[in-house]
Amino acid sequence: MTLPHALPPAPATETPTGWTHRFAGLGREFYTELRPTPLPAPYWVGRNPALARELGLRDDWMASDEALQAFTGNQLLPGMRPLASVYSGHQFGQWAGQLGDGRAILLGELAGTDGPQEIQLKGAGLTPYSRMGDGRAVLRSSIREFLCSEAMHALGIPTSRALCVTGSDQPVRREEIETAAVVTRVAPSFIRFGHFEHFSHSGQHAQLRTLADFVIDQFYPDCRALPGNVYANLLEAVSARTAEMVAQWQAVGFCHGVMNTDNMSILGLTIDYGPFQFLDAYNPRHICNHSDSAGRYRYMRQPGIAHWNLYCLGQALLPLMEDPQQALDALEPYKALFPAALQRRMGAKLGLGTVMAGDEALTEQLMALMAQDAVDFTLFWRRLSNAVAGFAEPGAGAAAASAAIEPVRDLFLQREAFDAWALQWRGRLQSQPGFDARLTQVLMLSTNPHVVLRNHLGEIAIQRAREGDFSALQRLQTALETPFTELPGHDDLADFPPDWAAHIEISCSS
Repeated sequence: MTLPHALPPAPATETPTGWTHRFAGLGREFYTELRPTPLPAPYWVGRNPALARELGLRDDWMASDEALQAFTGNQLLPGMRPLASVYSGHQFGQWAGQLGDGRAILLGELAGTDGPQEIQLKGAGLTPYSRMGDGRAVLRSSIREFLCSEAMHALGIPTSRALCVTGSDQPVRREEIETAAVVTRVAPSFIRFGHFEHFSHSGQHAQLRTLADFVIDQFYPDCRALPGNVYANLLEAVSARTAEMVAQWQAVGFCHGVMNTDNMSILGLTIDYGPFQFLDAYNPRHICNHSDSAGRYRYMRQPGIAHWNLYCLGQALLPLMEDPQQALDALEPYKALFPAALQRRMGAKLGLGTVMAGDEALTEQLMALMAQDAVDFTLFWRRLSNAVAGFAEPGAGAAAASAAIEPVRDLFLQREAFDAWALQWRGRLQSQPGFDARLTQVLMLSTNPHVVLRNHLGEIAIQRAREGDFSALQRLQTALETPFTELPGHDDLADFPPDWAAHIEISCSS
C-alpha cells in the first residue's frame, strides 16, 4: 500500500499543545460539547505535510499512531475541546429551520502561520444536529474534499483547507454500502451565514449581537473605524469578499453545487465541498449536482445566488440596524463589484494588462462561441496562453500568428467565427503600450491552470483508493499543488476527459 506523501514511520513524538477555543467562548447557546465517535482500525488515506508544518505539526508526529487516532476522532489530545455548532439556513431557496454541524466536530484552534486556525473533523459521528443522518462521511466524498480544498488553495481561491484523510472499513449506507472516512478541515473560522440566520430567526438577538461582534473583532476590525452602522459595514465587507470569491469561481470554471446559506462562509471562503465540479466542456447552464433537479445552482446562476444569500444575511442582521435601508445600501455595491472583479480576471486570462472599453464585449463574444461549440474550458485557456508566444511585436506576420493560434482554433467547430474573434483579440493585445509577447504569455500561463480537479481524475483516485492503492491520489495531489506548472510525466492529467466522464453523477449524498 503506497501512502500519499508518505512520511517515515516513527514513534509518537511530542504531542501538539497550544490549543485555543475562541468559538467556545461565545457561550453554550452556540454549540454542544461532545466527543467524536471512534472508528475501528483507522488507516491513512492522504496527508498534507505542507499544511501540517504551517500549523506547527512535526513530520514525525504526523507519521505517528497518535496523529492517526486523533484525526480519526478516536483519541483527544490534551487541550482539545470538541464541539458541534448550531446554525440554520435556506436550502435550495427554502427556509430549512435549525440545522447545525451534523457530522462535523470542531476540536479547537492551532496557531498557524496566517493566524489561529480552527481544526474540524468531518465525518466524526452523530451530533445533536445530525437530524436523519448518521454523522459519517464516506471515502469517496472525503477524498474529493481533500483534493479540492488544496486544489483551490493552489489556484489562489479563498477556501477551507484539508490537513488529512483517514479511512476505516466500517460500512456506511448511502445509495450503496460504502466505507467511512474522516477529513480534517482547517480554516480561520467555519462560521456561516446560517449562524446569523439561526439567532435572528429564533429571536435570540443578544446572541446575534455577540456573534456579529465576535466576527467583527476577530476578522473585520476595520468595520468599527468606518462611518455608519457597524453591522451594515460588516455586511458590506462580507459582500465584497463574496463577490471576489465567486468571480474567481467563474473565471476558473468552478461549480459549487450547493450554495445554500448554511454553506456560505462569513469570511468569503469556499467551504463544504460536496457535488462540486470544474467544467469540462463550457456550458454556462451546466448543473453539477445531480440532486439539483431545478438547476438552482447551475454555473451561470452562482453570482446571482451569492447575492440572494447575502440578502438573507442582510435580513438576519436587521435587528442590529436602525433602518432596513442600511442593509440594502450595504448590499448594493455587490452589483458593481462582482462584474468588475470577474472582468479583471477574464482580462488577465486574455493577457490584457489594462482595462479598456470593449474588453467586456470581447469576453462575451468569446464565451458565446465557447458555449455554442462546447469547447473544453481548461484546455482552451491553456492553449490560448501558449499561442501568444507566436505573436511577436506589433509588426508580426499573419502567417506566424495563424500557425500559433491553430491548436486553439482546432477546439472550435465554427472556425470562421473564432478566426474573426481571434483577430480582434490579437489586435487588442498588440495595441497595449510596450506589448511583449513573452511577458504576456507568462501572465497568461500564471493565470490559466494546466491542470484542475476534473471529475474523472477524482473518480480514478477514488476507485484506486477503494482497492487500497493510494498512488493515483498521491500523483493527482502532487499535480494539483502546482496547477500552473506542467510537470513531466503528468500530461494525461491535463488532457481531454474520457467519454465516460460525462456520465459521472455527483449528488449531495456523502
